[in-house]
Amino acid sequence: MFLVISTTGVPERPATDLGFLLHKHPGKAQAFSTSYGTAHVLYPEADAERCTAALLLEVDAVALVRRGRGKGRGGAPDAALAQYVNDRPYAASSLLAVALSAVFSSAMRGVCKARPELPGQLLPLCIEIPALPARGGPALVGRLFEPLGWTVTAEPVPLDTEFPQWGDSRYVRLVLEADTLTLAEALRHLYVLLPVLDDAKHYWVASDEVDKLLRAGEGWLPGHPEQKLITSRYLTRRWSLTREAMERLELVRLAEADDSEVEEIDNAVGEDSESEEKPTPLAVQRRDAIVAALRASGAARVLDLGCGQGQLVQELLRNPAFTEIVGLDVSMRALTSASRRLKLDRMGERQAARVKLLQGSLSYTDKRLQGYDAAVLSEVIEHLDLPRLPALEYAVFGAARPRTVLVTTPNVEYNVRWESLPAGHVRHGDHRFEWTREEFRGWAAGVAEQYGYEVEFAPVGPDDPEVGPPTQMAVFVTVDKKTMDKKEEVKAA
Repeated sequence: MFLVISTTGVPERPATDLGFLLHKHPGKAQAFSTSYGTAHVLYPEADAERCTAALLLEVDAVALVRRGRGKGRGGAPDAALAQYVNDRPYAASSLLAVALSAVFSSAMRGVCKARPELPGQLLPLCIEIPALPARGGPALVGRLFEPLGWTVTAEPVPLDTEFPQWGDSRYVRLVLEADTLTLAEALRHLYVLLPVLDDAKHYWVASDEVDKLLRAGEGWLPGHPEQKLITSRYLTRRWSLTREAMERLELVRLAEADDSEVEEIDNAVGEDSESEEKPTPLAVQRRDAIVAALRASGAARVLDLGCGQGQLVQELLRNPAFTEIVGLDVSMRALTSASRRLKLDRMGERQAARVKLLQGSLSYTDKRLQGYDAAVLSEVIEHLDLPRLPALEYAVFGAARPRTVLVTTPNVEYNVRWESLPAGHVRHGDHRFEWTREEFRGWAAGVAEQYGYEVEFAPVGPDDPEVGPPTQMAVFVTVDKKTMDKKEEVKAA
């Protein structure tokens, strides 16, 4: 990854002052160790008229894979083969943003002990990044940087210069120019907006990221026209963190408008007052709805198909009505996380006898899944390509054939209610599709008729009168042969 920062000088302010601001001497090349490789700082040119500092981040691809395991997106969000075919060592991303913060930390904070007057000076700056992922294209690059005082040149990089008919890639060559910006402001813009344009981070985003965003966005983010998009993408669309950040940014905006301190604005409720009850997360509402439906069905032996990290299995274990719980997932990593969550290695003998974790694929029949009272497919079907759904249908409804099957899936009509979700986007990067209520009901009715089930539907979450609930649930119950024969007779008549 490569980035250059250039400035020009005048007699009273030589361009080589850039070395003081960056705390890196123009006369030598320096190397700094990072978690994922080595950052090199060098000056291709340095004289009184023009000075250019270059940051070259040499990424250790092996370290990137090793350190990324089990930590959120792990630097490889695009495909299962991402550790072998990956743009992270070459294209600007959150790796470069973190290197900027680490190598130029004093400059980003606006600190220069040797020349305290320099950080506040407005400089002519030019920043160039040869390869920058831009999910949203050159137009989005302009919408992000131009309100901050930059003149933006974002040239799309073709997929292959030998085959122009293939079109452009999602990468751009970016040149930013400004006549009146401080270096600290420029670095903070890059620190926030590089991962925003990439729309990914190489590390798990925790609650402290809100503080980082607000520190780096001080003075410019509260009034930015794309504030919502920046906040959501920077926090990898974690809605709880995004909401917290937006609330704090609104306080900053109000304080600035009122020419007062944030603490003076945020004093409507005293410390001893009872805080407002937080809304129940949709994932919790979904698990509660599933448990209630299982209890109503009278199921004792339950399959959690596509159990992920075991949240539902953990909830079922709390209820003694469920005497046997099996979690199945194709991912060994997910099953390992589920085992840790459930503390299987420390679980008592009687409790451990109630739960079992299995590795398996729902695209194939599996004799281990036969004979159970109920099966749950919670937020699973949308992760399959549509041509593979019939295989899952047969494996679950035809071969395993539990008495009750619960299926939950997102309601795509509700997506317009998520402020942090860009129009036309699905809720998760791995979703192959998201259905409307009509599409889901049509699919469920077809499956029920083919495999001898009756199906009813229930909303999960707030049922919006216009777009329905955020999650839709189908409850399939087997129909005995006598009932099926009667239905066939009615149809024939």
